[in-house]
Amino acid sequence: MKDCVEPNKAIVMLGCFDTKGEDFAYLHGLLSADGSRVYAINFGIRGSTDLFHVDVEAEWVATAAGSSLADLRSRGDRGAAVEEMGRGAAVILKGLVDSGSVAGVIGMGGGGGTHMVLKAMQAVPFGIPKVCVSTLATQDLSRQVGSADIVLVPSVVDIAGLNSISRVTIGYGASAIRGMAAGHAAAEGPAIVPRGRIAISMFGNTTACVDACSTLLREKGYEVIPFHANGVGGRTMESLIAGDYFDGILDITTTELADELCGGVCSAGPDRLSAAADRGVPQVVVPGCLDMVNFWSPDSVPVHYRNRQLYSWSPDVTLMRTNAEENRILGAQLADKVGSAPDGTAMVLLPIGGLSQIDAPGGLFHAPEINAALFASVRSGLSGQVEVVESPLHINDRKFASLAVEVLAGLLAKPAAGRNKRRNT
Repeated sequence: MKDCVEPNKAIVMLGCFDTKGEDFAYLHGLLSADGSRVYAINFGIRGSTDLFHVDVEAEWVATAAGSSLADLRSRGDRGAAVEEMGRGAAVILKGLVDSGSVAGVIGMGGGGGTHMVLKAMQAVPFGIPKVCVSTLATQDLSRQVGSADIVLVPSVVDIAGLNSISRVTIGYGASAIRGMAAGHAAAEGPAIVPRGRIAISMFGNTTACVDACSTLLREKGYEVIPFHANGVGGRTMESLIAGDYFDGILDITTTELADELCGGVCSAGPDRLSAAADRGVPQVVVPGCLDMVNFWSPDSVPVHYRNRQLYSWSPDVTLMRTNAEENRILGAQLADKVGSAPDGTAMVLLPIGGLSQIDAPGGLFHAPEINAALFASVRSGLSGQVEVVESPLHINDRKFASLAVEVLAGLLAKPAAGRNKRRNT
């Protein structure tokens, strides 16, 4: 793979070179075999290695975290050292990214090393390749990975000296980051530039609406990027909105708010529905699927909810119908979040005919009187702040999709004065 990395960029290699120098020397050799530049950052507090050139030693990493290597060593607190060094590596890595000198990032580690690598990689925005070869790759690392586009490669054996197995898995990591860096460089070349990027949130229960909206938006020349409102999807969407990736938001499915309120399994955390308002990105918000809270199999439903109205969406997904009090709270929360948006950048659409596929006439969750509590709370919370448009249609009616796209197009057509400037990269 000759010339896989642009000449002015480097593959950043992260790890504990003090205890795993032999492994990283092998990785360094693989990465630089085609002439690509490797930028090595050591966060091992016990020392370094002379097996390859190290660009940033651990002392500088500790300093970037506001600490010192001597202090971390004297404290004898491994957990604190891991946290500090991961934070320092993130600071240094962000500086490299901001300077435009990063083609990709790769790290390796066991328990502590993996934590530091993943923490540092959180500073790298979407689209710059990130690979972590880890002894924990087959475990649940969702909290550490978060919404970042990090590829995990199982090391199979411990990273503690080269052997016939580790050479193969380290080779996988090297091949992955080199190939991804080459693909990323090619993708940055000339391409058809869409009219703009639109984020849209969806669920199985709102698929008909989202599909229709996506078709209409693409016909208008927009690139449409859907996010599954399953917790991770919502967090990822919020992260990319905060990173100025989108020109507009069509937030059809805000169900993650209900899971956050009621302890469901699809919560996206307390910051869901915050980024667009913070950044001034034009957004149309719909209370899609706020009629439901998500749990796994029926036996996973908390005991205090067992007497509620439940629906088996699939053998592994159980939905609980929200009640009037929960809807009043959810309406107030939605209004509070959307109401903080700059003037002229947000609108809320209320599908009076129903919030989901199963909240339709004849559907198990169809309860207009419960939805009325939600709608009233939204209206009250947004009075005089953000325009609320009410439609008698069901959320999955094609005419409602047309209305949603029309409203968003109107917001996008307004002058951008007052909004934070977006990079649109």
